[in-house]
Amino acid sequence: RACPAGGLGSMAQAGVLLTKEPAPQAVPASHLPTKMCEVALNTGPDSSSGLATAGFRTAKYLPLEWHQRNSDLYHKAFIGGEQAERGRAEAKELVEHAAAIAQRTQQDSMATLGQRLQDIHFWKVELQKEIEDLDAETGLLAAQKLRLERALDATEVAYAIATDNLQCRERRQPPDLVSDEVERELLKEAELIRNIQELLKRTVMQAGNQMRLNRDHKEICEMDWSDKVETYNIDDKCGRYNSQSTNVQFHPSSVTFEESASTPETWAKFSHDNICRAEGEKLASINLRVLIDNILHDVSEDLRMQCAAVNEAFAKHCEELFDTKHKLEYHLKNILEQIGDEEANIAALKQAIKDKEAPVKVTQTRLYDRSFRPNIELCRDEAQFRLIRETEELVEYIESLKEKLLESEQSLRNLEDTRMNLEKEIAVKTNSIFIDRQKCMAHRTRYPVVFKLAGYQ
Repeated sequence: RACPAGGLGSMAQAGVLLTKEPAPQAVPASHLPTKMCEVALNTGPDSSSGLATAGFRTAKYLPLEWHQRNSDLYHKAFIGGEQAERGRAEAKELVEHAAAIAQRTQQDSMATLGQRLQDIHFWKVELQKEIEDLDAETGLLAAQKLRLERALDATEVAYAIATDNLQCRERRQPPDLVSDEVERELLKEAELIRNIQELLKRTVMQAGNQMRLNRDHKEICEMDWSDKVETYNIDDKCGRYNSQSTNVQFHPSSVTFEESASTPETWAKFSHDNICRAEGEKLASINLRVLIDNILHDVSEDLRMQCAAVNEAFAKHCEELFDTKHKLEYHLKNILEQIGDEEANIAALKQAIKDKEAPVKVTQTRLYDRSFRPNIELCRDEAQFRLIRETEELVEYIESLKEKLLESEQSLRNLEDTRMNLEKEIAVKTNSIFIDRQKCMAHRTRYPVVFKLAGYQ
């Protein structure tokens, strides 16, 4: 902003109207011609040149000398009167001219002061506007800084949820303690939150520094504005002085310029530079507020997108866990049925083995009793061979039944081991589902909403 040039123009005009050529006199001033008188010598018959009057004529003037002296006095009186009259006329004219000059210069000075007051008022208004703008801008930036701090607090909650989820999932039991997609997304979320927190902290510090700069330049403008107000009041008071004022007095030393006094150019440049610097800080503050808006928008979007990715991974993993648990329960049900059937089979085999004891006893008793046949009657007849084959067949079947019993018992043990493994896996899956669904996903329902992440709450 350039300083108005009205004040310099008024000063130039005042300089032109300071003096005025006095009016010419009616009669030009000049010296009267000197009147020459010839005086006769003191000679003749009546002269007192004799010795008798020698003592009476040493200190006497001649009549001509006396008349000449009187004539000179008259002439001097006439000249003195004319000079006095001419002096009075010149004094009267000088008084009137001095009064006119004093009134005109006083009016010119008042006009110059008026122009100066306009210049001061112009810069005072500009400074006041800049002060109000900086104050409003600092308030808006303070609101943005508060949003940053609220968003930073919200990220603390999000980070606590992410770390709690990771710690909870550490309590999963093998073989479910795996580095799955959920864990990778949670680690990614925790890293994202840490990076966002660092960004928000740096931005909060930047906003604080900018607010301090705004206040510093506002204080500079306020000091300049205060000086302008004081100067305006002084010049306004000076503009109200006139020749009839009673509160004026002599100040001879005030005519000299102060060594530290500024020029109109440096005076205007000082306020112009203050306003320019304040405008620069205000523009920087506006740009920072826009940057904060963009940062908070991007941060909230990134966090919500990552939160959605983690929730989706949790949901997918829980669905896989439910499906796996359902299949395990289905196989456990079949294994339990197989165990029941196997136990029944073992019982049947044991009963079959027990049932074969009586026929073996019968055949062996028969063979034992027939071994007591006397003499030639102890014959290897067909009955003997049939009883022996029957015994061998029964023993063979019993051995087969015993082998099958051992196999069935081993199969039952295997089924029992499978049952235990399935039950253990089902318990592991139940624990994993409880951790992921009841602990982690339930805790994630407290995840900050977009408004909190954007710093509005």
